[in-house]
Amino acid sequence: MTGSPAGLAYGIQLPVQSQSTIYAESWEADAGPADLVEIARTADRAGFDYIASCDHVAIPRRLAPAMSTVWYDPVATLAHLAAVTTRTRLLSHVAIVGLRHPLLTAKQYATLDHLSGGRLVLGVGAGHVAEEFAVLGADFRQRGAVLDECVDALRAALGPEEYPVHHGKFFDFEGLGQRPRPAQERVPVWVGGSSPPAVRRAALKGDGWLPQGDPRGRLPELIAELRRLRAEAGIEAPLTVGAITEPLYVGRPAWDVGRRTLSGSPDALAESLRAYRAIGVDQIQVRFRCRSRSELTDQMAAFGADVAPDL
Repeated sequence: MTGSPAGLAYGIQLPVQSQSTIYAESWEADAGPADLVEIARTADRAGFDYIASCDHVAIPRRLAPAMSTVWYDPVATLAHLAAVTTRTRLLSHVAIVGLRHPLLTAKQYATLDHLSGGRLVLGVGAGHVAEEFAVLGADFRQRGAVLDECVDALRAALGPEEYPVHHGKFFDFEGLGQRPRPAQERVPVWVGGSSPPAVRRAALKGDGWLPQGDPRGRLPELIAELRRLRAEAGIEAPLTVGAITEPLYVGRPAWDVGRRTLSGSPDALAESLRAYRAIGVDQIQVRFRCRSRSELTDQMAAFGADVAPDL
C-alpha cells in the first residue's frame, strides 16, 4: 500500500501481544490466544489494512515495571493469525533485526510471507534495550550501523534469488540457498523511528516510515525532511508515510477515556483524522480505548463501517 488520493489506509497494533503500561488496557492481563484470534478476524472483516505485532526477546528487571515482560514473538503471532484471516496484512512493528543474523530473519519472515500468500510488511527498528543486545551477543553501540546493513542484507535475502548475495562489514553470505521464497516479488520494508538517523534510514532505505507516535504538529516537518532526503538521493519510488493517531473512541463514551482520546460521532472522527492525509500521511495506526475485548471489537467494527468510508 502506497497511499492514494482516495483516502487513508488504517491498521492496528494488536493488544495482548505486548503489554507495556504506557498503552495496555487492564483487561489484556487476562487475555490470550482466543482474544487475539477474534481481534484479528474483526480487523480482517472491518477493512483494516494490517495487524501489527512487536518484538522483544527479554526484558531486564529494571524496565519490567514499565514495559512488562509480556512480548509475544512476532513471527509466531502473525503466522498464527495469518491462518484465521484472509486479507489483512501482517506487520512487524517493529522487528529488532539487529538482534539476529539476516539469514535467520529472512528464513522466518520469508516463510511467513509464503504461508500467508504474500501479506507480510517487514517493519524494522534499531531497538533500545541494552541488556537484550548483550545477552544475545549483539553490539548495542553499533545498532544503528548494523540496522542499516541489515536492511540491505534483508533486501537480498528476501528477494527473488534462491541463493542471495551480500558482502558487508557485519554480515557476509553467498552460495547459501533458502526456500521457500516469499510470495511477494518485493517484501515492503517499513522503517520505524523518529530520530534523525531513523528518518534518514526510512528516507534512503525504506518503502515506508513508521514514526514513534509523534504529535500531529511535528509530522509536517518530519515528512518534509523525508521528502528532501529522498529527492536529494534521486529516489522516485513512493514512500508509505505512517502516523500513530491519538487514542480513539467511536461515539460518546459513558466512562472516562482520558483527555487525549478523540471521541464523538463517526463524522467528527473522520473529519479530525482526514487532517493526517492533508499533511502527507498515507496510513494511520489506530488504537481504541476499551474495557474488554468485546468493546474493542465493537469499536473496530464501528470504525470500519462508519468512520473509514469518510477517510
